[in-house]
Amino acid sequence: QVQLVESGGGLVQAGGSLRLSCAASGLTFSGAALGWFRQAPGKEREFVAAISWSGYYTYYADSVKGRFTISRDNNKSTVYLRADSLKPEDTAVYYCAARASRVTARSSSEYDYWGQGTQVTVSS
Repeated sequence: QVQLVESGGGLVQAGGSLRLSCAASGLTFSGAALGWFRQAPGKEREFVAAISWSGYYTYYADSVKGRFTISRDNNKSTVYLRADSLKPEDTAVYYCAARASRVTARSSSEYDYWGQGTQVTVSS
């Protein structure tokens, strides 16, 4: 049984930083492409960042490029999202997701496993 467990969310002031973590179990972590998505109230879930199985390739939504950094530690079966220069519009529930594939993807429909989400709230 695959489990993805996010942590690290919270309340932060605009301009602040957070590091989200997602610990995985039950899958071949080193063979899985991973992603972060977010969903704000009343909005659809949107792509934030993705990372290839090796960590060599990373992709970002334009809205977070230059402010967020995705990384992974295959020895710890954990993926991270470092969020800097946070803005109120970054407020959302953040989800990590895993693919049963080494190939990265931006569409939520291409991910096979999901965490329960962690709330990030950015105050102005």
